[in-house]
Amino acid sequence: MSVSARVLGIIRHPRQTLQEVVSQPAWLSLLVMLTLATAATGALVSATEVGQLALVDQWERTALAFGQRVDDARYAELQAWSRRGSAVAAVTAVATGPAVAVAVSVLMFAWLRHKSAPVSYLQVLAVAVHAGVILALGRVIAAPLVYARETTASATTMGSWVQGFDETSPVARFLGAIDLFTLWWAIVLGIGVAVLSGRRARTCAAWLVCLYVGVALIAAAVMAAAA
Repeated sequence: MSVSARVLGIIRHPRQTLQEVVSQPAWLSLLVMLTLATAATGALVSATEVGQLALVDQWERTALAFGQRVDDARYAELQAWSRRGSAVAAVTAVATGPAVAVAVSVLMFAWLRHKSAPVSYLQVLAVAVHAGVILALGRVIAAPLVYARETTASATTMGSWVQGFDETSPVARFLGAIDLFTLWWAIVLGIGVAVLSGRRARTCAAWLVCLYVGVALIAAAVMAAAA
């Protein structure tokens, strides 16, 4: 399958595509394409004044969420860093692309070997990279939204759809930590685990979704306690 066919397959027919991927575990060309696409879109937005102001806003909100003060000196430092927005976007693309794929594949491979599944690490890595199509799609879609909305606050979190809560409340923090593309990614990754292990796809996807929601709940609790 071509790279474009695999990208469309993950979106439209994930199980069938991942079965093909496991039988022929090619992943490098796709990983390079996804990383370059997310880096380029992020760099384009971060090179604009709107994108740089949005970065400063994101860093300020993150600091405040963890109870840190942002005085004039700290704000000036954030502004200086925002001028390197294109480099930040490139580093972020690597951290959220190849680094996530490797980390997830190592954990998946350890679990599958513990369950005596007859799989190779290359097969597991290929599944993790292909599931990353969903995360990359979310970041590519988010880039123009950052420019249009003048903020890096995600428009794809549950918090942006469920209104009426104080943004500093634990409920708002929890909903803001649940991203719809990440939920989709967890489901696709669960399908990949099912293909590798021979288990039910619904069960694997449900476990990964619950794990993600649990991590989001812990993150919201930590932010609430820090604030």
